[in-house]
Amino acid sequence: MSLIKLSAFFLLCVSLVFTGQAQLAITVSPVKITGQRVIVPLALTNHLPQSVESARAMCVLLNDQGKMVGQTAKWVIGGGVKGRPALTPNSGTTYNFVITNPQPLTTTNLTAKIVVTRVVLEHNQITNANAVVTIDSSAK
Repeated sequence: MSLIKLSAFFLLCVSLVFTGQAQLAITVSPVKITGQRVIVPLALTNHLPQSVESARAMCVLLNDQGKMVGQTAKWVIGGGVKGRPALTPNSGTTYNFVITNPQPLTTTNLTAKIVVTRVVLEHNQITNANAVVTIDSSAK
């Protein structure tokens, strides 16, 4: 097989793996506010055929006018963090982003925006987070 045919075959296989139900699904629950602390609960489910060794995400808090009032970035799966193991296929876990504001919050009408910045599959295979992650913020 020529190198071009082999490359095309590889890309076809990769695209088949990451279409349809093959994804890392993240459901964002409504923001919980306790004093100056904001908690953003996430539910993560691995629908990929391989384990997700680690995933890093950023959480941005927006007020009712769309102004950023807080942010943080953390490993939500693995990442060498104790107690955050890999996520095996067809399994799920939860993660809570905790953002502490140095100033009192002037509104309780906050929206959390989640962006996954890095996904590492088993055997240290780095993948395009935009291609394998779906984020659902409509949970009530």
